[in-house]
Amino acid sequence: MLEYEGAAWYEKQFFSQGGCLRLSFGAVLTYAKVWLDGQYLGDHYGGFSQFSFIVPNISQGCHTLTVLADNRFDQYSIPQKRVDWYPYGGISRDVSIEELHGICVLENRLEYTLSEDLTSAKCQLVLQCYNAGIQAQTDLTVTVGEQTVYRGSISVPAGMTQTVTLPESCLENITLWEPENPKLYSVCIQTDTDDLYDRVGFRHICVSDRKILLNGKPLQIRGINRHDDHPDFGFAFPPSRIQHDLDLITGLNCNAIRGAHYPNSQLFLDYLDELGILFWSEIPIWGIGFSVETLGDPTVVDRGLTMHKEMVRYYYNHPAIILWGMHNEIRADTEPALHMTKTYYDYLKANGGNRLVVYAANQYFTDICCAYSDVICVNQYYGWYDGDLPAWIPFLEQYCQRMDSLGMADKPFIMSEFGGGALYGYHDAECTKWSEEYQAKLLRYCLKLFGEHPAVAGAFIWQFCDARTSSQMDLSRARGFNNKGIMNEYRRPKAAYFAVQEAYHQWMEQNK
Repeated sequence: MLEYEGAAWYEKQFFSQGGCLRLSFGAVLTYAKVWLDGQYLGDHYGGFSQFSFIVPNISQGCHTLTVLADNRFDQYSIPQKRVDWYPYGGISRDVSIEELHGICVLENRLEYTLSEDLTSAKCQLVLQCYNAGIQAQTDLTVTVGEQTVYRGSISVPAGMTQTVTLPESCLENITLWEPENPKLYSVCIQTDTDDLYDRVGFRHICVSDRKILLNGKPLQIRGINRHDDHPDFGFAFPPSRIQHDLDLITGLNCNAIRGAHYPNSQLFLDYLDELGILFWSEIPIWGIGFSVETLGDPTVVDRGLTMHKEMVRYYYNHPAIILWGMHNEIRADTEPALHMTKTYYDYLKANGGNRLVVYAANQYFTDICCAYSDVICVNQYYGWYDGDLPAWIPFLEQYCQRMDSLGMADKPFIMSEFGGGALYGYHDAECTKWSEEYQAKLLRYCLKLFGEHPAVAGAFIWQFCDARTSSQMDLSRARGFNNKGIMNEYRRPKAAYFAVQEAYHQWMEQNK
């Protein structure tokens, strides 16, 4: 079954008191169709995005929920068939059934602008409301932290979904969210028949003079790439395993994670908000599988834009997300890639809140899209696929010179991928490739170089742990895994784990 590609059917019986139900899906890979008691509710495309259906007038009693999950690929797929992770199928995140009464608040988005001195915030809440009853009006009370920001009434026609934008309010003397002090404010939204609780954090991120500034202070990103994958659970990660991964990552002295190469679960983001771990959230456009023709296909571009819209819609309030990622390693030296990048960049800058918008590139000296990336993010593997370790030094200088020649000297660099493979338990006194010793040496060298380079604002090591990979990948994926993890797939540390821990500790000491 591991190699199965196609349709799978799921069915679940449940009891309901009846009325109006909301069926919510955390993620279904990749195309889903949903029925309730044989009545077709609709479909959804995108294996890592949330979606839901509202069904009114349900009778009391037992009901049957049926889901078709289809992970097949075609010329319009995102991702394409060739990916460097395992293309699982099925229902991979929680499914919930809620009873709705009266006017309900389904979603909320807290938009804010910080004052120049970062001590107050002008806020505006945008609510998505649905009326499951017959009364068109309800009282509404909203508090952020200990401050009531709205008390009044709203109207929503019966059986309708409506966007409600509340008047602007101001919060004074706020405490900023940052890794050292991840202050979260509760958001409580109450109608006569419903309530919704959420959390937000206030922070500001920007770039200036080849630095990333978080709340006005230079930020050095000590990051790692992580696949949301486990050999026992695939993408269906239980909370205890998420917490264990985050314990290991914080133990590395990391302050950032890249969710390569797809949106992660809401639960994962909740933990990051609490812990003060920064996050790079992206959609699954992974370039090696995308031909230039596919990049230019309007259906593919539109599907990618929809994925960005869903990512922004559901993850907007998470302060941990500082980077929206548009794509990874596409043919950024082509006109179709330029059109795609500009389309996504314009949308995310206009609608994504206070975040930096980026993509990870490997078209180092021919990339024509870098004007549409707030930070230059580079994937390079000197010392593994290409060249030797000293090749990093001229590469960085040449890349800086190219950015200068393009008028982008103020943009910082992030080394978004680098590293090398090691087979867990393979040791070699000569420090040969595939040994734990060589991987540790490579990462130690890179992190020392990047930590001292004035243009490099941070790094994301490839990768946290070994992850099962697609059968479409070549024989460089020994065991059927990408073995560049600094831990194996069961989270047992290789020598590189401790080398990274020490290197990132040195970064912290240098920046005190």
